[in-house]
Amino acid sequence: MEYVQERVTTLHDFTDPVPDAPVEESAVVVPLTEREHASLAAERVFTALEDVDPGRVVVALRAEAGRVADVDAWLDSFDVAHETLWCDGPRLGDLLADAGLNGSRGKGRDVWLALGAASDAPYVAVHDADARTYSRGHVPRLLFPLAHGFDFSKGFYARVENRRLYGRLCRLFYEPVVAALAEAHDEPVLDYLGAFRYALAGEFAATSDVIRSLRIQRGWGLELGTLGDAFHAAGFDRSAQVDLGIHEHDHRAVGGPAGLSTMSEEVGAALFRAVEEGGVAPDYGTLPGRYVETAERFLRGYAVDSAFNGLEYDRAGEREQVVEYADAIAPPGEDDRLPAWADAPVSVEAVRETARADLDAAREEVR
Repeated sequence: MEYVQERVTTLHDFTDPVPDAPVEESAVVVPLTEREHASLAAERVFTALEDVDPGRVVVALRAEAGRVADVDAWLDSFDVAHETLWCDGPRLGDLLADAGLNGSRGKGRDVWLALGAASDAPYVAVHDADARTYSRGHVPRLLFPLAHGFDFSKGFYARVENRRLYGRLCRLFYEPVVAALAEAHDEPVLDYLGAFRYALAGEFAATSDVIRSLRIQRGWGLELGTLGDAFHAAGFDRSAQVDLGIHEHDHRAVGGPAGLSTMSEEVGAALFRAVEEGGVAPDYGTLPGRYVETAERFLRGYAVDSAFNGLEYDRAGEREQVVEYADAIAPPGEDDRLPAWADAPVSVEAVRETARADLDAAREEVR
């Protein structure tokens, strides 16, 4: 435990606090897949939200048509004021296609849709549904800074499970890349990105004005893209990070279409787009080698920290991951972010009405 302040204000978990926060004025966005619904982790999340009792919960549901009614009925079993926004409905797809927004699907697209639906609340919090250690204190902690002069709040936590360190994509890719860039460039955006203790955490909160300004990545770059926009919308003085303790949730393999290597490409694209928009011109020719060298220093630290705590540590395996992640260091390519809701060519009301029609049709099919 420590009490160090970073370039952004850091709120620590000294007493397991559940602080007074404007939960009744807030909407909570929870992305949920049909696979996660009714899991022990999701059950814990929505049971805790019953105690939190926010003004509204917007569930960004990714599911096949035949499963939608079951998931929605399960959500109805909780005493939570919720709105199920089915993100894969045919009418909604047509609406977005007509506006030139349909494109590729992913978690980011789902969250973008739900953020629009939630943006009429003064404050909005976002968190995943797969944390097995979810606490009723998480939402109040994320919201607390927003009632005290801050516009953006990001959660951080330790990823320690099964006697080993997790959070590999953040530890082994994101942090060493930002450190390598900071050694070669003196730009505030790198100080900002480097100040957050878990930049890839899915938990954050913001005022409705900031929410409406975010340009959301469609896929796995969601968290990093959000942080890049928060640099411009809130900056150092109006950003905070909040200690959410220890998190345990699903792990991914390194390889495969949904593995960490694929995620590193999308996270890398979001990262490099953010730093370029912040005035950094990375040397993509030399950066992979400098990243690997910097990561070796991080590996040494993780090895010693693991030994200090009696944890298992596979240094050779983590070094292999570093080498694989180096392939993700490249210019960000085409920008397919979804627009800020303040500038979107489709209205929030149209999205909500269309998604509701899709949901009603899916319910009717099973009757």
